[in-house]
Amino acid sequence: MKNKFGLQDDEIHLFKEAIRGTKKIRQDQILHTPPRAKVTQPSNKKVFQEQIDASFYFSDEFQPQLESEGPTRYLKPGSNPYELKKLRRGDYIPELFLDLHGLTQMEAKQEIGALIAACLRENVFCACIMHGHGKHILKQQTPLWLAQHPDIVAFHQAPKEWGGSASLLLLIDIEENSRR
Repeated sequence: MKNKFGLQDDEIHLFKEAIRGTKKIRQDQILHTPPRAKVTQPSNKKVFQEQIDASFYFSDEFQPQLESEGPTRYLKPGSNPYELKKLRRGDYIPELFLDLHGLTQMEAKQEIGALIAACLRENVFCACIMHGHGKHILKQQTPLWLAQHPDIVAFHQAPKEWGGSASLLLLIDIEENSRR
């Protein structure tokens, strides 16, 4: 037998003495697959309830104090002002988009509620709402509704690549939702 490990003869003899009487174990052929989480879609009833819960915060009578000059923007009190600057520059890339073109105010309110609920459910931090120009009804109402929602950290008029003055980028506080 060739000594391929570079061991001395007395070490090899000592090893052979230690394993005398043992039998080779036969290898089993069982493959263990890792357990996978079952991916299921939430029920329609649960999704509808999330929409209702998220749109609960939107009132047409409440008028938050938004700055009238410059681009449409909002920062939740106590939030980092640098987040608003990053939104303005387009540092955040939206993961979900909502197009409100052709919707009534009531439908738009429900869709915005559904978007926020989907962002919270999917842990999406940044989303884009395209309200368009049109008659400026949704363009005026959308920021008023968003400023009322407790899970909205900030929103700003989107950069040109995400729709410019016809859309808003918004940040959702997903960490606050995970603590509930």
